[in-house]
Amino acid sequence: MNATPPDADPPHRRRPRYRGTHPRRFEEKYKERAPEQYPELVAHVRSRGQTPAGQHVPILVDELLEVLAPRPGERGVDCTLGFGGHAERVLARLAPGGRLLALDVDTLELPRSAARLAALGHVEPALLVRPGNFAALAALLQELGWSDGADFVYADLGVSSMQLDTPERGFSCKHDGPLDMRMNPARGLSAAQWLERASVEELSAALGEYADEPRAALLALALAGRRGALDGTQALAQAVRDALPAGLAHDEAALSVRRVFQAVRIAVNRELEVLDAWLRQLPACLRPGGRLAVLSFHSGEDRRVKHALRQGLRDGTYAAIAEEVIRPSPAERRDNPRAAPAKLRWARRT
Repeated sequence: MNATPPDADPPHRRRPRYRGTHPRRFEEKYKERAPEQYPELVAHVRSRGQTPAGQHVPILVDELLEVLAPRPGERGVDCTLGFGGHAERVLARLAPGGRLLALDVDTLELPRSAARLAALGHVEPALLVRPGNFAALAALLQELGWSDGADFVYADLGVSSMQLDTPERGFSCKHDGPLDMRMNPARGLSAAQWLERASVEELSAALGEYADEPRAALLALALAGRRGALDGTQALAQAVRDALPAGLAHDEAALSVRRVFQAVRIAVNRELEVLDAWLRQLPACLRPGGRLAVLSFHSGEDRRVKHALRQGLRDGTYAAIAEEVIRPSPAERRDNPRAAPAKLRWARRT
């Protein structure tokens, strides 16, 4: 019997075989998750109007750049770095001498995005990546020494494709996974824990306010009756389907499932509370003449942004705001269906 020398290199292990042309499991899509090695495959996926696994296609990029108008030497804040698609384009406009502070509450995705941007040459001092919730933006700017604010601030609200497409995060019922939904998995209650503790009244209020679900009361009662049994994404989706009226069209049932997932996610991450806190402190975070842009994806977010900007215009905090919401073009919606609900609003500080 031959013994392996203690200092020998470990045996080479082949990567799992790419099974077929259309693998169903996220973990099997390693070609899409290595875009630098398989650019032709990523291009093919995008040509079909789909988002490659592990990636996020930025939305309304040109429109955002137009309203922010970043210039060399300025400093700005990306409050929701995500995959870094917007940041990549903004950084190109800031050079030379500009600086971008990039925040994200998602402690799992933030290091990956920072590494991707670093590989493209975007590192300190031009790019400052910090973990954190944008509700603490004013404090973060003070820590950085930007006490007079930034020249522009922007945020891309909601959930990213990387989060939706990763079963372990629990944001979608496309694949079964643990019912988590936390942007920062190290903090707060998971979705399963929140559902176990929420009262019928809390459930109904969340479904109505956060997702405009017309059957909020019915579904809240049904979900409360499944306490302790909703530990996976498929279990939650099935509980919603079981509670809906018999004979309901498949598309309408699927829409209710998506609404429930959206409402639970917003409640778990306290997204609207965080948004309100951020909107209140924004004026103090912008230099005179500073620009603001906000991308939102559902009516509750957009209402809050619209009202805050209109109030700021009335009291003189903002010199100008978007007269009309900016939406993706038909071509962008065709190429990236996830762009369809996006709304962009902007403001300029006095």
